[in-house]
Amino acid sequence: MNSEPPNSDHGGLSGARLSAGIAPVRAFVVVLIFVAGAVVMVGVGTRPSVSGDVALPASTTTTTVKQPAVPTTTTTTVAHALVSVLVANATGKGLLAAHYSTVLGAQGWAMRTPVDATTTEGASAVYYAAGQQESAAAIATALGLKPAAVQPLTASVPVTSSSGIDVVVIIGPDLAAQAGT
Repeated sequence: MNSEPPNSDHGGLSGARLSAGIAPVRAFVVVLIFVAGAVVMVGVGTRPSVSGDVALPASTTTTTVKQPAVPTTTTTTVAHALVSVLVANATGKGLLAAHYSTVLGAQGWAMRTPVDATTTEGASAVYYAAGQQESAAAIATALGLKPAAVQPLTASVPVTSSSGIDVVVIIGPDLAAQAGT
């Protein structure tokens, strides 16, 4: 009689046959555990966060502060063709007003006939009528003038008449040098 157990390596069922019967079951159990784990991970990943970061409603406080009245200048963008521009030569050198009228006219500004200024000036300036500050600043930039050269239009501008003109450009020695005269 045989004294060894039936499933031992020395008798009974062979080890290869036993492993072959258990292998598909073991693979099925591993796949089943993997699928169950994936389902749990997806379920956890799609839940809303519970980290404690809760959005609190914003508290509102109304504070009234009286501010002193400050005069403001309102500017609006206006098409170049709708802005009337007068160029005046304040250098005493000829044809500068005509030159700069041509330069600005090529940019689409509505040019008036160039004139000579009533006085000579030490620097170029761009003067603007009410609501035309942005247009005057654009013209000054196009001519290479600094923002300080842009000033409100007053009766002291050295031209005979600025009535109905939106922007007056006074050509001084700085722009004369730039033009090469």
